[in-house]
Amino acid sequence: MTLGDVLDVSKVVSEAESCREGCTCSASSLRAPTISDLLNDQDLLDVIRIKLDPWHPTIKNWKNFASRWGMRHDELNFLEQQPQSPTLEFLLRNSQRPVGQLVELCRHYHRADVERVLRRWVDEEWPKRARGDHPRNV
Repeated sequence: MTLGDVLDVSKVVSEAESCREGCTCSASSLRAPTISDLLNDQDLLDVIRIKLDPWHPTIKNWKNFASRWGMRHDELNFLEQQPQSPTLEFLLRNSQRPVGQLVELCRHYHRADVERVLRRWVDEEWPKRARGDHPRNV
């Protein structure tokens, strides 16, 4: 390894560090997605609803998530009685939260199935949509 190689490596390291500190390069210009962003992807939304809408005595669902984020008992009961998906309504009411917080809820409630779907979307689909490379499924 030459001195030039060492300098090139240190340049890459310093660029990576500056990205973590608020860099404006193209890699860091992608903002973190919010729940409102994932609401624009109908396919993703359908998968999440299928996973979180059903009630099961041992599997945490939309109701646990909503309760954790402060939805009152009477609101939870009201949403259960509505014809619309309670998961969709829960997500709409929390649309300004980052998707990362939803991923953390999945981890907290051991919902690796939903976490996996969200992570794949954040890693693969969101960058395409944010850059405009992917048509929206609205």
